[in-house]
Amino acid sequence: MNGFSRRGLLKVTAAAGAGAVVVPGIAAVEAPGAMAASAGPEHGNCPPARLTGRIVRPEDSGYTDARLGWDQLFSHYPLVIVFAQNTQDVVNALTWARQNDVAVRVRSGRHALEGWSNVDNGLVIDISELKSVHIDARSRIATVGAGLNQEEAVTTLAKQNFAVTTGTEGSVGLSGATLGGGFGFLTRWLGMACDSLVGAEIVVPSGTECAKAIKVDEHTNSDLLWALRGAGNGNYGIVTSLTYKVAPLKSVTYLQATWPDISRLREIFEAYQRTAPTTDARLGTQLEIHRNQIFLFGVLPEGTPEETKRLLAPILSIDSPDVTTQVGNWGDVYAGFQIPIEQEPANWKFHSQFTRKPFPGDAIDIVDSFIRTAPTDDSNFFVQAFGGNVRKSSPRGGTAFPHRDALFYSEPGVGWGKRSDQPGVCDPLTSQCQAWIAEFSQALRTYVDGAYVNVPNIAQQDWETAYWRDNVDRLRKIKAKYDPDNVFQYEQSVQPAVC
Repeated sequence: MNGFSRRGLLKVTAAAGAGAVVVPGIAAVEAPGAMAASAGPEHGNCPPARLTGRIVRPEDSGYTDARLGWDQLFSHYPLVIVFAQNTQDVVNALTWARQNDVAVRVRSGRHALEGWSNVDNGLVIDISELKSVHIDARSRIATVGAGLNQEEAVTTLAKQNFAVTTGTEGSVGLSGATLGGGFGFLTRWLGMACDSLVGAEIVVPSGTECAKAIKVDEHTNSDLLWALRGAGNGNYGIVTSLTYKVAPLKSVTYLQATWPDISRLREIFEAYQRTAPTTDARLGTQLEIHRNQIFLFGVLPEGTPEETKRLLAPILSIDSPDVTTQVGNWGDVYAGFQIPIEQEPANWKFHSQFTRKPFPGDAIDIVDSFIRTAPTDDSNFFVQAFGGNVRKSSPRGGTAFPHRDALFYSEPGVGWGKRSDQPGVCDPLTSQCQAWIAEFSQALRTYVDGAYVNVPNIAQQDWETAYWRDNVDRLRKIKAKYDPDNVFQYEQSVQPAVC
């Protein structure tokens, strides 16, 4: 089957009857402590900490695999990587870093799109092996380890006919996607991923050199729960478990339409933005525009192929696209359209943006022009319709995610290069690809507003308000309360308020 990666990720047709992913050790397993790193000097605030968990250092044979991220455009060399096996490993690691004045970064799915989950000469605390799952079917509450990726979460919940909103890329970490807001095919039906988040366990700094695990829910540390719902990615602490309110979901209809060229792009785009954000709130859609094809994907929970086609008729009536449908368990469908990481390009660059008014013809023409000159087949312009239940009031206690009034989210993206165990080597396409996406995003600037923190815009000067709008001051105050010493900092992290 043909397929495109990342924002062109979905296979041309999801394999009918594809089985759900089997996650080894999906139940929580307490691993024996690994050989600890050297303890620091005596400390008055708390006992000297020792690193525990699965520890990888530069001299270890698995170091290269352990340090690499999904986007090989970035290559960092941490001093030590701790793969936590339980919450205490995280507490120990954070305490050790503070006592030894070592920079800290937090990592789960390795999809930080500017490489910010890694750091040279610092400590990377990797929580990807925290994969516990507990589902209370009666109360519709699921508590999961923060190390699950999205495919593991979707397929595990689907086995019991439950769902929460996730993104479309299965290898992305569930925690990172949720804590930045999180959207995908179920967004218009269930709201943002963070809307279903009702609790968490998080390790935060304590005193001048220690760390502790705290519970967060609607009644305990509720201000931090609000911040985690849209601004929680590595800003306040290290989330070790997530608690969701899940929704019952027995089956979905998955539709894919393919146009073999982009000659009707303007008509298709105009029909999409008229239809997709305002149709039945169950229907989630994505439009992906490549230099030689256009794809429309739709997922209708508890719907039929006939109903899905009817809802999308204004788009499907343009020209004669190839249309396929599949009905099945959401976990099976989701697993069927994933592409293995090893088949994806090595290097990626994206620019995130929200749109609150339909694109006029001039904006669509800009998309058409840039797509026609795209540097690779993996270059694309991706559109996700909002509306539906995203616009309704957010969950009790609210969320830090501010872009509920968007008509749609869009994103120019480009992938290039082959994967290897020696990333960071200059690829001849790198400058061309980076220039293309910078010029593309700049050309659209008058038609878009805001940005998505999970897809950071590194060159954006007003990035704080672009991500969080009027919530910035409140986020800074919460930062000053839970991380006053700014232990969790990176290039675009929330800064603590100064009294």
